[in-house]
Amino acid sequence: MGITLPPVAVPAAAYVPFVRTGNLVFISGHIAKRDGKPWVGQLGRDMDTATGAQAARAIAIDLLGTLHAAVGDLNKVERIVKVMSLVNSTGTFTEQHLVTNGCSELLGAVFGDKGAHARSAFGVAQIPMGACVEIELIAQVA
Repeated sequence: MGITLPPVAVPAAAYVPFVRTGNLVFISGHIAKRDGKPWVGQLGRDMDTATGAQAARAIAIDLLGTLHAAVGDLNKVERIVKVMSLVNSTGTFTEQHLVTNGCSELLGAVFGDKGAHARSAFGVAQIPMGACVEIELIAQVA
C-alpha cells in the first residue's frame, strides 16, 4: 500500500504508548498530526468531514506503527478488536462516525476481515493540543 510506518511517538504525559496483556495489545490514544505537529481544528467550525477523515486515516498509520513496535510483526495481528475515536467537534456536528471511517477503512484495507472491529465515535469539546481527532485501538495478537 506504500505506507511507511512511523516510529512510536513519545508520550506527551504520564502514560505508555501501549500495554500488552495476554494476547491483547491496548494502544494509547494517538492524536492527528500533520507534518509532525498536532493537526489542529474543530469539526463543524473550521474543518469539514472529509478533512477529518483524512486526519483519522493519518492516525491509523501512526497506530499501525505503534502496533508494529508492540508485536514486532503486523502479521501477528489476529484481529483488530476495537477502535475508540474522539472527534473535536461543535455541539451541532453529527458526523463523528464518518470522520472515524478514515481510520476504520484503512484498517480494513490493511488487515482484510481481521480488520473488522467494534467501534465508538464520540464528539468532544476539546482534545489535547487542540488536535481535531484522537483514536485508540485494541488488537488481538498471536
